[in-house]
Amino acid sequence: MEADVKEVNINGKCYVLKGSEQQEITGDIKIVVLQRGWIVVGRFEREKDGTQCKLHNTSVIRTWGTTQGLGEIAEGGPTSSTKLDKCKGVVEFDYMTVVLTIDCRSEKWQNKL
Repeated sequence: MEADVKEVNINGKCYVLKGSEQQEITGDIKIVVLQRGWIVVGRFEREKDGTQCKLHNTSVIRTWGTTQGLGEIAEGGPTSSTKLDKCKGVVEFDYMTVVLTIDCRSEKWQNKL
């Protein structure tokens, strides 16, 4: 029998296996329009080979809730009418499926993702 233990509590202290620490995700926040109409927002990471991409802390933008398009929420953050569907885990996709990306003002999205 095998166990995959990454942390253990001993006498009230938590010890984490070296190398398994959760890394802080530092990528820029971007709105990404993908093929087939998927529009997602999250912290963008492009792999070194340039073909694979990941979005961390991702939400699908189901309803923009804007009067001026996606640029409005990229610049000002989600409106009261914007509907975000939180994704669990990391969203991965090939860069060839990207239609466009829009840089977001991080401070406007910081607590929304």
